[in-house]
Amino acid sequence: MDVVWTDLHRLHSPQHEINMGQPIPTYEKPSRAETIREQLATDSSFRFVDRREFGIEPIEAVHHAGLIAFLETAWAELNARTGRTEFFPEAMLHPGLRAGMGNPPLPTNAVSGLGYWCYETATPLAEGTYTAARASVDVALTAAQIVLDGASSSYGLCRPPGHHAAADVFGGFCFFNNAAIVAHHIASSTGSKVTVLDVDYHHGNGTQQIFYERDDVQFVSLHGDPDRAYPWYIGYEEETGAGAGRGSTINVPLAAETEDDVYVARLADVAAKISAFKPSVVVVSLGVDTYWNDPISDLALTTDGYRRCGEVVKSLGIPTVVLQEGGYDIEAIGRNVHAWLSGLQG
Repeated sequence: MDVVWTDLHRLHSPQHEINMGQPIPTYEKPSRAETIREQLATDSSFRFVDRREFGIEPIEAVHHAGLIAFLETAWAELNARTGRTEFFPEAMLHPGLRAGMGNPPLPTNAVSGLGYWCYETATPLAEGTYTAARASVDVALTAAQIVLDGASSSYGLCRPPGHHAAADVFGGFCFFNNAAIVAHHIASSTGSKVTVLDVDYHHGNGTQQIFYERDDVQFVSLHGDPDRAYPWYIGYEEETGAGAGRGSTINVPLAAETEDDVYVARLADVAAKISAFKPSVVVVSLGVDTYWNDPISDLALTTDGYRRCGEVVKSLGIPTVVLQEGGYDIEAIGRNVHAWLSGLQG
């Protein structure tokens, strides 16, 4: 299997996030990707390839131009103004703030822009964020092209991750939605259906928002119940799509301490629905924060459980692009990703 990789992810190296009002060391750090790479390098069945550059157009097809421009320029403006190196919103555009008054104009400076384009406080803007996020998109699109060129599967070692970024906002450690950009690129360039299968512990709210009214991209997510899990307000079972997209969104909220057998059975259930949708490609948002020892999650999968999950996806017999999302147990992340991909390879 080809593994697409770039060293540019290291340029996004924040030190902190804000958790329930308190600054703590960030969980989304370069060692996540480095550990995965080191583990896969021990297995000769994985071949590392460099990313190709795809330009800004695939991102513009999914994300608001103002969001893209903000991420490109905001850090330099904020750094010049304050001398600081990491930035979080001071105030955020909550819908209740302007209820009944319509939307405000687009922000004209980076300070107000932070709370306009970002919806939470765990996602610092750092010096190399934009370059790393652009490179992560290129990693994802390169992996997709490998499958479009005929491979049965590929893996994009994306960092920063992407699935929490919606069309107009970033957050959840994510800036551009790698999986959504890939799914839209495949669907629009081939005229075929695509399924995004999100198996991260945290619901892929951004991906759901982007495709909620579309019938050419199916979104399927297994995740911690939003009553107890970030991003909290989205990912309920009754959310099934709207308009032309009604029925194309499938959410499977899971109870705390869900173990391998239950998880694999639920994955097999949705695999049947994916088969019925008849996509040309499955794009997997792979999070291994469903692991029993993950520091910010509460499911209970094991390393062998990840192998079994990969086997379920392999049984679909559909070309598959796997893109890295979460997973925050640094000691285990490499072997868990390796196990999932090994199951997919068979």
